[in-house]
Amino acid sequence: MLDEIQRKSDLFPLLRHLVDQGRNQKFLILGSASSTLRKQSGESLAGRIGYHYMSGFNLGDVGKKNLKKLWVQGGFPRSFLADPDESLLWRNNFIGTYLERDLASIGTSISTAMMYRFWIMISHYHGQTLNYSDLGRSLGISDKTIKHYIDILEDTFMIRTLKPWYVNVSKRLIKTPKLYIRDSGIFHTLQGIDEYGDLVTNPKIGASWEGFALELLISVLEKRENEVFFYGAHSGVEVDLFWHSKTRKLGIEFKYSDAPTMTRSMHQVILDLDLDHMWVIYPGDKRYSIDKKVTAVPLQEVSEDTFKL
Repeated sequence: MLDEIQRKSDLFPLLRHLVDQGRNQKFLILGSASSTLRKQSGESLAGRIGYHYMSGFNLGDVGKKNLKKLWVQGGFPRSFLADPDESLLWRNNFIGTYLERDLASIGTSISTAMMYRFWIMISHYHGQTLNYSDLGRSLGISDKTIKHYIDILEDTFMIRTLKPWYVNVSKRLIKTPKLYIRDSGIFHTLQGIDEYGDLVTNPKIGASWEGFALELLISVLEKRENEVFFYGAHSGVEVDLFWHSKTRKLGIEFKYSDAPTMTRSMHQVILDLDLDHMWVIYPGDKRYSIDKKVTAVPLQEVSEDTFKL
């Protein structure tokens, strides 16, 4: 096994030689910069390599009873397994190490202070559509530079940009991606949310729930980034997660609510997208039918079987 392989790109030709010469030889190589790793490995190991993208802990790893802890402390193993104070210390140290060491290791020359300011700023966009111009004006840099910073954080798995779904309807659709900090624990640290008591009184709790549940659901669905979308119209009609399953069109809404009910937006999005079914993922303990095509499901009860019609 080789870890952080993108730091030693000169090993790829050697691996190619070993694979070509050996019989039934397999190598496990790990890396943390997706575009860099794909480029380096693709040039030398084309036709000889397969990719598997790993996420942090999910509910299947830690158990349903630990949902609240996983939400607050995030899915990084050392953060989740630590007690609350040690977890917060680890996350702060992780952010510092990422900024000071990891970015330099992949060849970026952005100052630590600038990237930290940028990371803090985009944490306020968590669960919202990106506005490159607003970010650029706030930091005094160009839209092109903002997109470059976004690409760096996305390539190193710190953020997710969820692309919008376009359909041929006579509506003004949102065409910019939504942004999420991928790990809920890192998001809370960037927002100064130290513990669950801080979270439940914070105005960002809805956005936090959406991002946390979104990552868990994408992991359960085992979908790639180009297979999941959101849908939104400027009229306010939206669905947080949209995907195809064979010939079916399916959607998910994430609601931080005790008892979600049917809304006008849900009715309209079912019509707009011709959805076969929609699920509302909420922090309750009971599964129930909201409408003929809408079912409320507690997050802790979600599994692969949940979305089989």
